[in-house]
Amino acid sequence: MTLAEKPTDPPAPLQHNRDFRMLWSGAGLALLGGRTTAFAYPLMVLWTTGSSRAAGLIGFALLLPLLLLQLPGGALVDRCDRRRLMLFCGAGSALVGAGVAAALLSGTIWLPHLLASAFAEGSLMMLYQLAERAAVPALVTPEQLPAALVRNEARTRAASVLGQPMGSGLAGVSAGLPFLFASLVHVASLGFLARARGPFQETSDIPRRSLASEMREGLTWLWGQRFLRAVIAAVAVTNVLFQGLNLAVMAAMKGDGRSALSIGLVTMLSGAGGLVGSLTAGRWMRWCTMRTLVVSGLVVWTVLMVPVAGLHHAVALGALFAASGYVGGVFNVAAGVLLSSTAPDHMQGRANSVVILVGSGAMAVGPLIAGYLLEAVGSPRTILILSAVMGVTAVLTALSPGVRAGAALPHQEKAAA
Repeated sequence: MTLAEKPTDPPAPLQHNRDFRMLWSGAGLALLGGRTTAFAYPLMVLWTTGSSRAAGLIGFALLLPLLLLQLPGGALVDRCDRRRLMLFCGAGSALVGAGVAAALLSGTIWLPHLLASAFAEGSLMMLYQLAERAAVPALVTPEQLPAALVRNEARTRAASVLGQPMGSGLAGVSAGLPFLFASLVHVASLGFLARARGPFQETSDIPRRSLASEMREGLTWLWGQRFLRAVIAAVAVTNVLFQGLNLAVMAAMKGDGRSALSIGLVTMLSGAGGLVGSLTAGRWMRWCTMRTLVVSGLVVWTVLMVPVAGLHHAVALGALFAASGYVGGVFNVAAGVLLSSTAPDHMQGRANSVVILVGSGAMAVGPLIAGYLLEAVGSPRTILILSAVMGVTAVLTALSPGVRAGAALPHQEKAAA
């Protein structure tokens, strides 16, 4: 029985759940700061140095924690007070952003410093988001969980919609401004988290073991989930491809003489599409099985990626990015509901960390590979290569035994019963 299910403590409606609102708001601001700098790091390096390879290295450093620190991070989230961990990570992100802003505003651009700062910020935000994901099921009832995750995904997409043009717009004024803005936003987010009163996890009587043993338990848990295992493998490939696509489009538009702000506006539409997708995800989950959602989404992504190679008009590119983001928004909500309702509370941190490690850990190599491909074959051919890999991924996923077996979301299981 979770905290929210205790008969002596009837839950408030989701919109009146104060602790969930404080968590939602604080994490939303932190995500806005993170999205602003995530877009500003490679953009600022590309614009100031003109090197796609250097921009790829910055993207690699920012995403590398997803690969290196995800598993120990998940175990740490299950061991520590999640609220305090989020406060620590938010304060650390504010300090890192302030340091980068001070250096850039003084006219100092030193690649090793930027690489170290990007890695530190990526590490702190990774821990922050793991703790926040794990905290949600402890603050809401099982019946409220789908609605809570829809709101979280909509908030994440809204942060992307605002963060990308914010990062590019502020960088167009001064290279250090996106990082100063993000630092201030992280400070503001701490105020919301400090006002949350309830615990962000249940009390567990399970004895604590070594960190390595707990990480192995998370890996064993995912290996036993056949459908999730197959889908997350496919998602891992698509995440690499989209990271490469973003850098390829950025380089192509720069070559066409587009401004940094125009690039931000194009990619912003991806977040806008994802926002709409997350808000309509509940309908898709009622209409379609998980297998249908996964396979259809991969096919749609393939179809949408191919024409990007030959397009140069900002509005047309924005429309394709919005459609791709819509599919991603639906995906994320459905996967979040399935994962959060399957994993027990004491495993939430590790379950999320393992899924994110497999699904997103390889993202760090996306900008790295794309940077070298761009210099070797140019933007159009790079995008066509990425599109071909996406098509192969769709076919292999559809033929996967785990995906063919399918999986049911909680409401679909009840309907079947």
